[in-house]
Amino acid sequence: MDIADVAKRTGVPASTLRYYEKKGLLKSLAGHGQRRQFAADVADRLALIALGQAAGFSLDEVGAMLVDLQVDRQMLMAKADELDARIKRLQAMRKGLRHAAQCPEEDHLACPKFQRLMKLSAAGALGEKQARTKAFVTD
Repeated sequence: MDIADVAKRTGVPASTLRYYEKKGLLKSLAGHGQRRQFAADVADRLALIALGQAAGFSLDEVGAMLVDLQVDRQMLMAKADELDARIKRLQAMRKGLRHAAQCPEEDHLACPKFQRLMKLSAAGALGEKQARTKAFVTD
């Protein structure tokens, strides 16, 4: 299947397919003329890439899993734990936003619950930034 067919059938732009190939996520077969040719299972690989990205894995992490299609179960559990923590933070944020929308205070900054929401949000953002910095430094 050539690159135009893959793009049309999967909805993944040709530029993305070329980028994935450059990153090692996809491999093209010997091309006929100028166009890249892909194996019939390319749609499955693209679905796995999309699933990994939706779960929060980087393209490098997805690529490592696609090398031999062996899944690092510990990495999956760690990502699931990260998602649980993120869901918990988002649920708290949703609750705070709903409170702010219905708060009887004229000035949200005068509302103690809104003040707590702001402090928690700032602490969470700082914690995420520190975690990203730590991961960058240790890699």
